[in-house]
Amino acid sequence: MKVLIVDDHPLVRKGIVSVFAFEREVEEIYEASNVEEGLNKLANYSPEIAIIDLQLGRENGLNIVVESKQRKLETKFIILTSSSKKEDFIKAQQVGVDGYILKEAFAEDIIYAVHVVARGKKFFDSSILQYKTNDIKNNHLQSLTLRERDVLIELGKGLSNVQIAKKLYISENTVKKHISSILSKLGLRHRTEAALYANNMMNMGA
Repeated sequence: MKVLIVDDHPLVRKGIVSVFAFEREVEEIYEASNVEEGLNKLANYSPEIAIIDLQLGRENGLNIVVESKQRKLETKFIILTSSSKKEDFIKAQQVGVDGYILKEAFAEDIIYAVHVVARGKKFFDSSILQYKTNDIKNNHLQSLTLRERDVLIELGKGLSNVQIAKKLYISENTVKKHISSILSKLGLRHRTEAALYANNMMNMGA
């Protein structure tokens, strides 16, 4: 496996190189300090994996990913950055990166990420996964009808089916149908999970 490391700090590059020093599967390691150098190394050596810093001085490392995909290069890309901002992670996902790791990660985490991505899977730092989880929850929440949301909110308050029916002026049978639909759309198993979901939803201001 050939790996390219793109970072504008020489010490950081050397540190990452040392991480892979004893990895038998990593045959060659190349280094670059900016977008132009990175693209040249990608074109000349065709590494399987490129580990790229998000901020390369005044340049954005994602430009390497975008340009490489336009050129239809086979390389897989892992962002290694100190930024845990949601907007940076979202931009990285939008351009199609294969991994996103924070620089505070342990050496073994970086090695593991490279092997995961090399096998064709995605790897995201555990502290970043919360953004994906919240996005999934929000997408599922959008699938609920307004009436189903009303029922979900009342479930969060601990009301019974009879109480919900009286409060919303609907039949108990209709409440049951709404709850069944809510559980199906949100991927939940029973009303207790739905109540917990409702409380989390209200705490997030959804």
